[in-house]
Amino acid sequence: MLEVKDLKVHFRIGKGLLPKQGNYLKAVDGISFDIKYGETLGLVGESGCGKSTTGRAILGLLKESKGEVLFEGKQLLTMKKNGLKTVRKDMQLIFQDPYASLNPRLKIGDALEEVLIVHKMGNKERRKARVEELMEMVGLNKHHLSRYPHEFSGGQRQRIVIARALAVNPKFIVCDESVSALDVSVQSQIINLLERLQEELNLTYLFIGHDLSVVNHFSDKIAVMYLGKIVEMAESNELFENPRHPYTRALLSAVLLPDPELMQDLSVIEGEIPSPLYPPSGCRFHTRCKFATEKCAQEEPLTRKVDDHHFVACHFNLD
Repeated sequence: MLEVKDLKVHFRIGKGLLPKQGNYLKAVDGISFDIKYGETLGLVGESGCGKSTTGRAILGLLKESKGEVLFEGKQLLTMKKNGLKTVRKDMQLIFQDPYASLNPRLKIGDALEEVLIVHKMGNKERRKARVEELMEMVGLNKHHLSRYPHEFSGGQRQRIVIARALAVNPKFIVCDESVSALDVSVQSQIINLLERLQEELNLTYLFIGHDLSVVNHFSDKIAVMYLGKIVEMAESNELFENPRHPYTRALLSAVLLPDPELMQDLSVIEGEIPSPLYPPSGCRFHTRCKFATEKCAQEEPLTRKVDDHHFVACHFNLD
């Protein structure tokens, strides 16, 4: 369904009219992956590594995007506005913060119907029926349609945001930290809802998150990002059982498990993540990696296949 090839998003920082004036913040710096129909790809990493920027770039929301984003064979980054609007019916976004992603002045029914009006779907009567159907799909009552966002809890608001994303019958949805702002008990409810909807509607997800236990439960494949690069990608179980990149190992060692005997040895990452304005030379993780050598500081590692469906960008084979 989706092919991403050498995607880059560089934001120019600083004054100057000429292209070479000012510095560039390399939020996403040449990443590639693909997502099959009905699949969920989890995208994980520290805050500021480029996960959310990747999601927005795929949807064509950032003019700074370069590279190729092929959705069902259509190149989105060079598509004109009218064509992109048509494709966006098949590609939707669930935002992280349910408190900020709904217009406080619009009743819920009006907020859901607005999507249908923009895409010129149905008359007034059909739109009303569709809105009521959407509320039922996400576990809410149609009588809630006359209420305003402030009258709902965080979990209910996120259900409304999901209903809005489903309004135009999309095929692909970017879930941008869609459960991270919710309580743990509510997180499980929303995850179960997304799984049920995926099965019933044959949806495909890009699931962006930082909680590896949640991402592992929800995803078929996981891609690990660090400072604008994908450093490792594999099927979920394979990544957890056999991580090959030092950064992935450090992230997984910090995942809390109910049984202390199952916990891996804690691999502490020293220092802070470097600025994407001035990324390190060579391997971007070498400034915090205990295995780093002079080669890591000088040469950027190429992404290589280490096993079936398992890829890693590291100079060394860490078994």
